[in-house]
Amino acid sequence: MSGPTVRIVMNGVTGRMGYRQHLVRSVLAIRDDGGVLRPDGTRLQIEPVLVGRSRDKLADIARRHDIDLFHTDLDAALAEEGASIYFDSQVTSEHKKAILRAIAAGKHVFTEKPLAESVDEGMELVEAARAAGIVDGVVHDKIYLPGLIKLKRLIDSGFFGRILSVRGEFGYWVFEGDMLPAQRPSWNYRAEDGGGITLDMYCHWSYVLEHLFGGVEAVMTRSVTHIPHRFDEQGNRYEATADDAAYGIFELAGGVIAQINSSWAVRVDRKELVEFQVDGTHGSAVAGLFGCRIQPRVRTPKPVWNPDVPTDQDFRAQWEEVPDNQEFTNGFRAQWERFLLDADAGRPHPYDFMSGVRGLRLVAAALKSSAEGVRVELPGASA
Repeated sequence: MSGPTVRIVMNGVTGRMGYRQHLVRSVLAIRDDGGVLRPDGTRLQIEPVLVGRSRDKLADIARRHDIDLFHTDLDAALAEEGASIYFDSQVTSEHKKAILRAIAAGKHVFTEKPLAESVDEGMELVEAARAAGIVDGVVHDKIYLPGLIKLKRLIDSGFFGRILSVRGEFGYWVFEGDMLPAQRPSWNYRAEDGGGITLDMYCHWSYVLEHLFGGVEAVMTRSVTHIPHRFDEQGNRYEATADDAAYGIFELAGGVIAQINSSWAVRVDRKELVEFQVDGTHGSAVAGLFGCRIQPRVRTPKPVWNPDVPTDQDFRAQWEEVPDNQEFTNGFRAQWERFLLDADAGRPHPYDFMSGVRGLRLVAAALKSSAEGVRVELPGASA
């Protein structure tokens, strides 16, 4: 049964992530499937209103996807009748001023991470959202990955016993842009434009670790720029001023130790682009984007260290795959559906601007740790 229709002002959808994941695979997919099912059995209908700098690009997207409204003026987009939600996937340096305009216009706000360029800027947005009484949210797509859903199921069931440690490997080789075009936008490698893998990925690791294991209480990180020069979209050589790799150790609430390597300068020798190995007293698991493999205590082999004889054990064959047991939706779409229902009901969204600030606090602590070569505590970071 059809319900009300809300319009979503979407800023930055001409970019790779904004277009592919947020517009096409989330908002348009929800629209074309008849909206989001509400508790009363009706469906919340949605329609995007596009906004950006290039009228030609917006017009092309609108034509291809049967979208009626697009603007190059943010205020005009926010003034559209029925537009109650604003979404931002611009470069990080543009978030704050656009989000403040949307809040001033009384819109609920959902935004890509990082929320802002600094903790202070993030808190400015938190305070503005609270004063306006809007529903605010920050992207948290990773917790909806099938592999991490399975991992959460294992944790909740007590499979691991006492969890001891987490080891994460994320990344892939991003081409420099000379031999082959880079598969990430060049701004990612310019600190002055909000680039850097620590700023990008530690905002993700903050909510992933918090969701699965506990908030980060202390961090030691080394952030580096392995590739000093790259080539932009026009083929021009530029200096990479942002870090392209970060190697971190995180102390979590409850005594769990996590180690996560994040790199755009690594070649992949694992099943998926991100994998987390969790070791506990009663079992271990390796979770990726989609899969999750387990080795319980009763099936743990007993290898013996002998460097003089090649091993006859196939260690990877000693793990078993966790079955899907459910149908998984796109993680970006799942978070959108949750936010839309929260905004419709006028209730707080669990991954709000303050969640985004906790990610920024972790980034700030990690960069301080890297610059000074010290362990940095984050008191109250999980609160």
